Amino acid sequence: MAFSFNHFNFNVLDLEKSRAFYKEALGLETLSVNDQPEFTIEFLGDKKTGFRLELTYMKQRTEPYNLGELEYHLAMKADDFEAAHKKHEEMGIICFENPAMGIYFITDPDGYWIEIIP
Repeated sequence: MAFSFNHFNFNVLDLEKSRAFYKEALGLETLSVNDQPEFTIEFLGDKKTGFRLELTYMKQRTEPYNLGELEYHLAMKADDFEAAHKKHEEMGIICFENPAMGIYFITDPDGYWIEIIP
C-alpha cells in the first residue's frame, strides 16, 4: 500500500477575497469548483506540480475561523525569492521573517500562515 499527497484544505470566510489573494500573492489558479447549496469547494494549483490547495467556503458562516495557535502552515517555494519578498512586502502581508533561516511567512485573508522558501 502506498500513499501520495493530494491536497491541503483551508476553510475561508470570503471565497472571492481568498481567490484573489492566492492569485495575486502566489499565482495560484482555479483548477476546479464544486458549488453546492450549502458550501463551495474550490481547488487551486500552481499548474507546475500536482499539489492542490482546497478552499472550502461554508455559505452560511459569518464568524471567522478559530485557527488555534497557528502551529501549522503551508509552504511555497519561490523561484525568485527576492522578487517574491518585494511583492509580498508591498502587499503588506509579511507577518514573520527569519533571515537566519532565509525564510519568511505571509498571511492570507483568514489568517493562515504560508511559508515562503527560496
